[in-house]
Amino acid sequence: MSANFSFEVDPAQNLVRIRMSGFFAPEDIAAFLAARAEAHAKLTCGPNEHLTLNDLREIKIQAQESVELFRDLLADPAYRSRRLAFVIGRTLARTQLGRALDRRYARTFEDPWAAEAWLLTGSDRAAA
Repeated sequence: MSANFSFEVDPAQNLVRIRMSGFFAPEDIAAFLAARAEAHAKLTCGPNEHLTLNDLREIKIQAQESVELFRDLLADPAYRSRRLAFVIGRTLARTQLGRALDRRYARTFEDPWAAEAWLLTGSDRAAA
């Protein structure tokens, strides 16, 4: 299965919703980076004031090279979210997400509604 992704930007709530599925090769990640820049250009808030919800329930286990590229993507300070939530099932992809996050704080959820509720009303403080 090839990589698929989509972005939905809600400027009124400073929220970027992302859906990702499939297996990402380096060229797919490059396309994702370009689409992320376009999505962020639609935000009306200041830098790093937005919220991000990323639905990974349909993503496949990734090659180590892709995990490293995602780690670099998540570490980019220009696109850092005020709060970051991932929706992910109980798969090995959860372990790969942990490696990609490195030391970056994010919450993981199995329910997209709970993830969005936390983003919109949650504390900016890290919680276990």
